[in-house]
Formats: sequence, C-alpha cells, structure tokens
Amino acid sequence: MRYVLAAVISFAACFPALAQDLLATWAAALQRDPIYAAARAGRDADQEKIPQARAKLLPYITLDSAGEINDVRRTNFQHHETRGVGLWALTLTQPIVDVGTWSRLRQSEYIADSANLALQQAYQDLILRVSQAYFDVLAAQDTLSTIQAQKRAVETQLEAAERGFELGATTVTDIHEARSRLDLLNASEIEAQNALQISEDQLAKITGERPAELAGLDPETSLPPPAPARLDDWTAQSAQASLDVARARLDTLIAEKQIDIAKGGHYPTLSLYAQTGSASDRGINGQRNGPRSIDSAVGLQLSIPLFSGGEISSQVREQTSRLQQARYIYESAKRQAVQSTQQYFSGVISGLSRIEALRAAEKSSLASLEANRTGYELGVRVNIDVLNAQQQLYETRRALSRARYETLMNSLRLKAASGILSDEDIVAINSLLKVPTQLSQ
Repeated sequence: MRYVLAAVISFAACFPALAQDLLATWAAALQRDPIYAAARAGRDADQEKIPQARAKLLPYITLDSAGEINDVRRTNFQHHETRGVGLWALTLTQPIVDVGTWSRLRQSEYIADSANLALQQAYQDLILRVSQAYFDVLAAQDTLSTIQAQKRAVETQLEAAERGFELGATTVTDIHEARSRLDLLNASEIEAQNALQISEDQLAKITGERPAELAGLDPETSLPPPAPARLDDWTAQSAQASLDVARARLDTLIAEKQIDIAKGGHYPTLSLYAQTGSASDRGINGQRNGPRSIDSAVGLQLSIPLFSGGEISSQVREQTSRLQQARYIYESAKRQAVQSTQQYFSGVISGLSRIEALRAAEKSSLASLEANRTGYELGVRVNIDVLNAQQQLYETRRALSRARYETLMNSLRLKAASGILSDEDIVAINSLLKVPTQLSQ
C-alpha cells in the first residue's frame, strides 16, 4: 500500500497540468484533509500509553533536599545562636511485584492497537468521503449537462412550434407548452448550477483546493461485479475482519484488563529501594558545632492494603459491568457488520441490474422521441407528445448517471464493511475514468 501511495503522490506532483482524476484527488486529500490528520495525531498520542505504563515498572530516582535556619534565643537574652541545617537524600526505587501496574501495561498495548485500527478506519473513511465527493461532482455535472441538452432540444421544438404557428400548421397552445417547459428547465438549470457549486465546495473542503476539470466515467464502461460473487463469503469476512468488529473486540479486552487493574488494589506491592543522603549542621554565627554524615540504606518495602472503605470492591463491580457493556457492543458490531455487508452487496447487485435496465430504457426513450418527432412533423402527434418524450429521455439519462455512481460507491462501502478497502480500490476505479477529450489531445 505504501508503494502505491508514494507513486500516486509523485505522479500528482509531477503532472499538475493534467486533468484531475480520482487518484490525484485522493493524493491531495491524504495530505490535506484535517479529519484524517486529526486521526493520525490521535493515534500517535495513544501510542504513548505504552511507554507511560512501562515507566511504572522501571526504576525511578528522586532527589530530595531541604535547608533551614534555626534562630535560638534564651529568655534571659544571654544566649543567642543561629544555626543552618542542610539535608539531601537520593533514592532509587525499583518495583518488584505490582499486579495492577502489569495489567495496566497490557491494557495500554490494547489501547495502542485500538488506536491503529481507528487510524485505519479514518483511512477507509477518507477513501469513501473522497470518492463520494468526487462522484457527487460528476453527477452534478452530468445533471447540468443533461438539463442544458434538454433545453436545447426544447428550444428547437419551440422554434418549430413558432414556425408552424406562422404557417397555420399548429396552434398557439404548442408555443405555450414549449415555452412553459423551457421556463421550468431554466429554473432547473439554476438549481443544477447551485448543486454543482455545492458539490465542488464539498470536495474542496477535503482536498484544500478547488477541483479542476475532472476525469469522468465512460458511459460505455461496464462496472465490475463483486468478487467473490457469494454473499456468504462477504458476511463471513465482515463478521471477523470488519474494523468496527475488531475495535469492539479490543474494547472487551481493555475492559477485562481494567478489572484486573481494579483488583490489583487488593494485592500487596513489593519494591526495592536504595537511598543515600547527607545532613550538615553548621553554626552561622560561630564555629562549626554540628555533625556532617553520609548515610546509605538498601531494603525492601512491602505494602499490604487492608481497608479502603469499600472503594476497590466498588471499582471491581463497576468494571465488571463495563465489561458486560463492551461484550454487548461487540455482539452488536458483528451484527451491524453483517447487515451492512448484506445491504451493500445487494446494492451492488441490484445497481448493476438497474444500470442495464436504464440503458435499455434510454434506447427505448430515444426511439420513442424520434418516433414522436416524426409523428409531429407528419401531423399525427402533438407538441406535448414530443416534449414528454424528451423529458422521459433526459430523466432516464440522469437516473442512469446516478445509478452508475451509486453502484460504484456501494462496491467501496461493501469492502469497507468487510475491512478490506484500500487505495488499490481507488486505483481500480480510476482506471474506469476517462480524461476529458479537450485535455487528452
């Protein structure tokens, strides 16, 4: 994956003048998306849990020092003494037996693993967000282009109605019908332009820059079916490898270790300590009259908790309930992964069938439009028949465009639900895109 990603970024940097395709958009998003950057920083922060927990098991050294001045006066004012005292102690402590701390170290490893999975989830989420935003722009462009093509067709029909009215072959109703349809298309065009602007803004929010002209999906391209083709294979994969399931599984392990940590409050701890220190006692006003010594000691310190007011027992009961909660969430995550896999697998299969049906409908609608135009010229069809046939054709084309993009997105969501979505899928989809003709020459 790292090699593919490095190649993508290098390609995007070396050829900035080419049409922007999905790979280039993905490379820009990976470098600039703040949501993914925040997830990466969060992962790095959680990795520090391990050295922090390990530090509690390693030797630690403390240095304590103190200094004081004692001013001694007798009540008969015949004795006055000022004495300075300096103390210091250097102590090394090495924990030997501490069950709770060892449990916390193991728990920190689970937390770090969960953070890695969270980053993988953010990575897959970025793939889905970039792809969705990219296809939303293409869909908005297709909608606008279709409306503009329909406008041109209606304008042609309006001109034909006006010529027919001047020749007495049609009525003024034909003109009003065509003009009414054209006014509606003008309003739809404004709405489509606004939708395109919004979709481009959404993509720019992820990549940090306005999109250039995007490579589009070739209308003649056949979309690939799911591989493997059996739903049972996908559901078995998602129940085990879904990132949501994997994180929920780690959450149960973290909860189990939290119980061990709470129980550790009942257990004794044993530490080795070594200490050395010195004290000086020197009169400030007068001769040195105090001892100066360096004392050293080595020993074992045993600490046995006897009673904490019931706090530790309460913490154990609390964490036991947390573990039950985590297990229920884990089971829910497995069921949700299976349900999502079934949904997206069905979405891909039905989407492919719908695309074929809409392609057939497009051909039929085009044939119907030609027949109605011919009938209108021969006087056996009225103007509204032609307008309705035009509307049906262009609505079918818009539906076909949306179906193709939604099917591609469902294929990506299917892999994400199964935990196997990667940038290689971006590469595969990008191969289906076609550079605009004016840029490919």
